[in-house]
Amino acid sequence: MGLLTIHLLFLVLAEGLLSPIGATLTSSSLLDRGYRQMYNLEFSEAHKTFQTYQQAHADDPFGATSDAAAYLFDELNRLGVLQTDLFVDDELFKGRKKPLPDPEARKKFNEAIARSQKAASAILGRSPGDRDALLATVLNLGLESDYLALVEKRDLASLAYTKRAGLMAEKLLAADPTCYDAYLAIGVENYILGLKPAPVRWLLRLYGAQTDKDMGIQKLQLTAMKGHYLLPFARLLLAVAALRDKNRDQAKELLQNLAKEFPNNQLYKRELSRLQ
Repeated sequence: MGLLTIHLLFLVLAEGLLSPIGATLTSSSLLDRGYRQMYNLEFSEAHKTFQTYQQAHADDPFGATSDAAAYLFDELNRLGVLQTDLFVDDELFKGRKKPLPDPEARKKFNEAIARSQKAASAILGRSPGDRDALLATVLNLGLESDYLALVEKRDLASLAYTKRAGLMAEKLLAADPTCYDAYLAIGVENYILGLKPAPVRWLLRLYGAQTDKDMGIQKLQLTAMKGHYLLPFARLLLAVAALRDKNRDQAKELLQNLAKEFPNNQLYKRELSRLQ
């Protein structure tokens, strides 16, 4: 959701592996409702839902993590960052203009991350293997990485958060291999860094980075097939990856399904119109 740092570079899943998004978001819980609102670009409503959840679950870090995600997605949407051509063309991405971030949005994002991490750290201090606290920490690191790269254009600084998210995700998955949202962090690190030229990959390995592109793809597929909160976003990323792979039909199918599932999200409709 990092959780996003140039996550729009994924390879597409085989057509037969895709399942309806609705199958994973049928719960009436506040968190599920908030994520559906966020993916529908209903950010004010998502914030209200996540903040209601936080009031009822003050010790749960995931409410504040989710609120931070909504601030990030809102800012990405406002700045027009999530455009497929930006991520399909590497040179266009490298030469992109630095956006003009909203300082108030950054402040609220920072506050939400701080609330979440304070709660997560308290839980991990008592129970180092707590699944929910570890997942919140993984997502916090991913969200920070994405804010640095996609909003502030601090690509190198974002890599440190990407690496930390991958390490924390490995710790979480060692305890609970069924936490499929966490596979995204490991997959992103391996896939993105695996795209680098060979000399760069060698140097990154010296600093402990994982650069196995094939393994990255396998991890990303797990999130796309079995993830929960991050599954709809992964489908969008897969659509962009399909375009990178010059598979317009697959990208169109993915975007059509997303547009049907989240009718208020104009991003999907806009990208579909570009493929006509």
